[in-house]
Amino acid sequence: MSIQPSTPPLSLTERRKLATQLEIAHAAAELFTAHGTDGTTAEAIAGRAGVALRTFYRYFRTKQDAVGPLLAVGGDRWRALLAAAEPGAALPDALRAAISEALAVPDDAAADGLRQTRGLLRAAADDPALRAVWYRVNQESEEKLRPVVAELAGAGTSAQHLEVRLAAAAATAAIRIALETWAQTDAAVTGPDSPADLATRCLRELMGGTGPRPRTDGPA
Repeated sequence: MSIQPSTPPLSLTERRKLATQLEIAHAAAELFTAHGTDGTTAEAIAGRAGVALRTFYRYFRTKQDAVGPLLAVGGDRWRALLAAAEPGAALPDALRAAISEALAVPDDAAADGLRQTRGLLRAAADDPALRAVWYRVNQESEEKLRPVVAELAGAGTSAQHLEVRLAAAAATAAIRIALETWAQTDAAVTGPDSPADLATRCLRELMGGTGPRPRTDGPA
């Protein structure tokens, strides 16, 4: 028996739209890192991405909003890794494994991606609007994580169950705090004090080895 995908595949138009958004996001990140948000205009971002200014504003309200898709990519990847874990697996272990793999640096592209995130987080220190985008992306990631955690908890556990929500919040906070801490340093992308190292340490402290227990009496 085949397993149907949980969401329908994207149409060609939707894929092109997402690709354009990501191209704009990369352009914005490069310019923010090099010149800061104050030294970057929406016109400059559109020019770097090779799109018209009206196309930029079709997708984003502000220049800071433009990096949202780029910041969300990491969360999308690690949720997919977590969703691939076996139902009923020990949740703290599954979370740590998914986070470690998501923040691993198998190639130069992954290393460049983390360094780009570092540049954005440094720029956000002086830009409340950019910080707001970062916090929004993390909140949305946490909300998307809840059903994944609930599925791993098994036995009809609700995504709104208290322990599910706490686990999702702890995992999201672990990654956010790790990246913010790492961005303030010159630590390497791998090894001690790297994002993967810091995130697993944060998760261990936040979760204390606990997680949602399978329920036998139906959803909360």
